[in-house]
Amino acid sequence: MADEEKGKKKGAKKGGSAKNAPKKQESEQKAPVVVEESPVKIRYREQAIAQLMERFNYSNKMQVPGLEKVVVNMGVGEATGNSKAIDGAVTDLQAITGQAPNIRKARVSISNFKLRAGTPVGAAVTLRRARMWEFMDRLLTFAVPRIRDFRGLPRRGFDGRGNYTIGLKEQLIFPEIEFDKVDQMRGMNITFVTSAQTDEEGYELLSAIGVPFTREESA
Repeated sequence: MADEEKGKKKGAKKGGSAKNAPKKQESEQKAPVVVEESPVKIRYREQAIAQLMERFNYSNKMQVPGLEKVVVNMGVGEATGNSKAIDGAVTDLQAITGQAPNIRKARVSISNFKLRAGTPVGAAVTLRRARMWEFMDRLLTFAVPRIRDFRGLPRRGFDGRGNYTIGLKEQLIFPEIEFDKVDQMRGMNITFVTSAQTDEEGYELLSAIGVPFTREESA
């Protein structure tokens, strides 16, 4: 009987421990990550669309052109004599855009330039959607104003189909680039690819989202 009583007590104790054990807090709910929407994207949605509809008399919002992608391209001509030059370009581009670049290689050999087919000649990044808008924020807010003697971007960079390209002389205007780690100055081209049908539409679109063109050419 005594042994039976002990067994019951032990069983009760075991059962009680499971029953009375503090319940694990239901999966600690992590606060949802709030991703701030790009100010440039907000400006497009809340201001630019209305401005463009009024300016070009579009009948509905679907006709309003938008920014489709941004292509950042860095040429590395010196890579023909210095194989490590492409590494510096890739590092800089990744820091600037936050995306791994694609390496461009020469398609044909050119003996006068000592260029062999397959030699790396540049690196490029194509930005879309959220990364594109985030890059536009940093470009317009921090990088462009740091261009030496900046007085606005020239309008002549349009290609006839509403796309616009600017050429930058050095990567140091981007705050992501650390001066002490730069092996050499590198320029780049940045192309804004839009769904505009004409240069005028492309110009009005980019102006509306904050691209600072020169005053003389914006009149």
